Amino acid sequence: MLEKRKNDHLDIVLAKRHASSSITTGLELVNFVHCALPEINLADVVLHTEFLGKQINAPVLVSSMTGGPSKAETINTNIAMVCEDLKLPFGIGSQRIALENGSSRGLDRNLRKYAPSVPIMGNLGAAQLNQGYGVDEARRAIEMIGADGLFIHLNPLQEAVQSEGDGDWSNLFEKIARLASDLPVPIAVKEVGFGISDQLAADLVDAGVEIIDVAGAGGTNWASVEAARSPDPVRKRLGETFSNWGIPTAIAVSQARRVCPDATLIASGGIKNGLDIAKAIRIGADLGGIAAGVLKEAVESDEKLHSHLSVVIEELKITCFCTGSKDLDRLRQAELAEPIGM
Repeated sequence: MLEKRKNDHLDIVLAKRHASSSITTGLELVNFVHCALPEINLADVVLHTEFLGKQINAPVLVSSMTGGPSKAETINTNIAMVCEDLKLPFGIGSQRIALENGSSRGLDRNLRKYAPSVPIMGNLGAAQLNQGYGVDEARRAIEMIGADGLFIHLNPLQEAVQSEGDGDWSNLFEKIARLASDLPVPIAVKEVGFGISDQLAADLVDAGVEIIDVAGAGGTNWASVEAARSPDPVRKRLGETFSNWGIPTAIAVSQARRVCPDATLIASGGIKNGLDIAKAIRIGADLGGIAAGVLKEAVESDEKLHSHLSVVIEELKITCFCTGSKDLDRLRQAELAEPIGM
């Protein structure tokens, strides 16, 4: 049943049927002032940065997409090979199936064979921490793929709408804090597309979580995805009700940065291109995460994924050039245009 659900999720997102949020990321309101005389050489723009103690060529994270469906091995292999070649970090989907069924589907040490030098993030659902998961299972997830960090994903709305969902979210904060304290790699907490509030971000960082992926609204809406896959009219109605729920990505990023000045922040949720990533970095993110935006290419071939991500990097580079920013530090200070009417 779990594998069928993951396959359903993948098919719905790939087909773009009723999967998108009805609200926007808010990044469309962030506009750079065009610099007509940048006084720098485009070839000299530097996008290099550090993540999880490793150098990466651009602040672009290929984010968590799959949780063990039949296509997962192909997807994960393509992502690993391309990210190694482009020197980008990536995160895998939920490892629950691999941990419970012993069916790795690409979620094993082969990822390190394909991507020996780039940061890899493992992934467990927070709800599983009330289903018997703990430090031991988290260590297994890390060791399974040689991960540099571990995502704990938060998806209470998806679970509430899903007919098979886990509704017990009591006392999870202290369990996440324990993982942050006891595991050998950094913990990253991410939403799945409804955003993390500034207060929760601050509390998580105070508890030892080093990375926050706000995963805001504006991209895939998992309540809508659950509505699309359910034959139950009640579940369909529940999912449709929350099609415009969540904190837009731009708001989540800017508010989280205000209260977490030293944390590593990832902006995901509706990120489509390098310009979106540049905007997210300007308002407070350290990296931008793309998931659904590259899923089709990841399924089809490593060549198509490589081409797509190369364009994303070039878009980010051109944005730096056209704002007169020779590097990411300068991009964070680039001039923004005030909205019309202000």
